[in-house]
Order: sequence, then structure tokens, then C-alpha cells
Amino acid sequence: MSLVNAYEFKKCVNRYKGDRHIINFNCRDQFMVMSFAQFTERSGPRDIETTLNLYTQDLYRSGLKTMPKSTLAEANEKKDWRIIYQDFAQVMIREAKDQYVGQKLRIDLDEMVYALDSSTIELCLKLCPWATFHHGKGAFKMYTLMDLRGSIPTFVYLTHGRVHDSKIMDKIKGNVKYDLIYKHFHLNNAYFVTRAKDNMVYEVLESREVDPSAGLISDQTIRLTATTTSSKYPDTLRFVIYEDFSTGIVYRFLSNNFKLEALTIAELYRERWQIELFFKWIKQHLHIKTFCGTSMNAVFTQICIAICDYLLLIIAMIRYTFEPNLHLISNSIGQILFKRGNIREIFNQPAFSVNVPEGELVGQINLW
Repeated sequence: MSLVNAYEFKKCVNRYKGDRHIINFNCRDQFMVMSFAQFTERSGPRDIETTLNLYTQDLYRSGLKTMPKSTLAEANEKKDWRIIYQDFAQVMIREAKDQYVGQKLRIDLDEMVYALDSSTIELCLKLCPWATFHHGKGAFKMYTLMDLRGSIPTFVYLTHGRVHDSKIMDKIKGNVKYDLIYKHFHLNNAYFVTRAKDNMVYEVLESREVDPSAGLISDQTIRLTATTTSSKYPDTLRFVIYEDFSTGIVYRFLSNNFKLEALTIAELYRERWQIELFFKWIKQHLHIKTFCGTSMNAVFTQICIAICDYLLLIIAMIRYTFEPNLHLISNSIGQILFKRGNIREIFNQPAFSVNVPEGELVGQINLW
């Protein structure tokens, strides 16, 4: 929690008077308690209250407070998620990006590379009637733009599940909307790599040699020929077909970059797996079946705080030079929140290997 910029956090709160008429449980307390719940994987307000009461002796020096579950629920319902935590998430994003200046991608590219995707998170429609989706189900969507250097989400947009992706394309600038990728990327001299639609109609203008042993099937220059798509994207496109030998799946990629190797085009799309890991982390650590509130404000508040916690772990990894990866750290951080000691030394413990001679059991107790 010392990584939380108290000055910037206070600015976000004061900007919208988030602590007005608040005495006992302010925005900082709410952030701390909800972060505690995320890291320790609490299952709901009652579980949070009970667990905090068990750690009474450790709470003061950690900056935490015990509080009734009704107080936490009221804070999540009333404190506007957009004006406090969404603002502070942007502060955390800037700090995380500053930590990863100069970091290299797995593939040898100097350019800035971002991944863009959305994830649908289901909710109980009876408890959250605002989260309309389809077929009587409830859900909301999380659209995320991620900087692949450091796996940093640089833009997050939340909406209820019924909103179609095309409705917010102007906000997130992407997806296979030919007119939008032509307008926002191609005309602005930015490169993109995206999946091609199966029903895409096109003509081949040029074919280049590829290495089948690397999984490449073809590398072509094409032009869209369907009446609608050709008017939306009138320029040429690069069409790369690639087979993943490990799964046997054939991928069809579109790009406006004709300079990179065909295999690099495929590898760029593989890098987007980092955004899938982000969605997986959020879903695992949100405990989405037991949100601490059912209103849109309460649900989105919990998500924004979880994103801030994710960014805190990323900042800690580079600042304290942790050896374990993000997955291992996120799984173990809840067990050591009140452990006294240097956090760098805790996570960077040397691994000792014990060589046991074959046929000998050292210190093994017989069960029967």
C-alpha cells in the first residue's frame, strides 16, 4: 500500500468531494479494505468483516480499519466509481508505464504495441437488473486496451452486456470494422494486426514465398472486393495464413504492415494472449458471484479497485525486482499481507534443491 500515491489519490477524492460529510470510513479506507478483500480472496461483505476482526492486532499498523459489512456496502453503493476510482486508475496506469520504460517485447520490435479485446462477465440478472444481456441472463462487458510491455491496461471501458461492440468502436478504436480501422489506424500511419472474417471477399494481388516449417501457409497482398467492404477499406491489405502446430488451428490475419516478416505478424497476434491473462486474473480475483453490492456503481467500483490492485502488483514487480512471475505473486500475496519483513526478501528467496539418493527416503514418516 506504500506504492499508492497518497497525494494523487487525495486529489482524485477532492476533485469530486468524495469524502464530503464522511467521518469514520473515507475513500482511502474503502480502497484499503476492498484491496484487502481482493488480495485475500474474501467471498463477500460478511466474510470481509469477519476476517478483519480476526486481524485486529495487525490492522492499525497496516492502515486498515474494522468496519461493519453494512458500512462497506453503503460506501460501494454511494461513492461514484467514475469520479474516484476510474480517475485514480489512470494515475496508476501512468506510474506503471513509467516503471516499464525501456522494457523489450518478447519479439524484437522497438515500436509501441497494444492489444485490444473485450470480455463478458456474467451476473445474476435478478440481483443486478441493470446488467441486461440476452436469453434472460445478466452480464457486463469490459473493453481493455493493453500495453504489451509490462502487461499494463492503458484503457478500460465498462458497459452492460447488451451494448454491441460496434457501438463503442469510436471509443476504443479497433475490432474488425473496416471503416474504423482504416480511419483510426491506416490513415494515421499506425499498424494493426487482426483476425480476418471467414466470409471475407477479396482478390489476390500478390503472393510471397513462405516457410511451411514455421507454420506459415501463405502471405498475400489482397484487396477487398465486396461492395460494402471495398468502400470502407479501399487500400490494399496483407493477408497471412498461419497454422499453430501445437493445436492444429489455422489462423487468418489481416494487417496493413508490409515490412515485417510474415511470422512476426503471427507472433504479434500471439502476444495478445497477455490480455487474456489479464481478463483471467480479474475474473479469478473478483469472485464475481459474490460482489460487495448489486448496483452498477458497486460492481464497477469493485472492478476499478481490482484493476488498481493489479497495477500495484505490476509496479511492485519492477520496483522491487521480484523473481516470481505475476501469477505466482498474485496467488501468494494474500498469505503475507501482515508478515513483517522486507517484501523483496520475502519474494526473492533462493530455491534450494535437495538431492536424495535413489532408494533412500530422508526423514520420511511411515503412514502405516
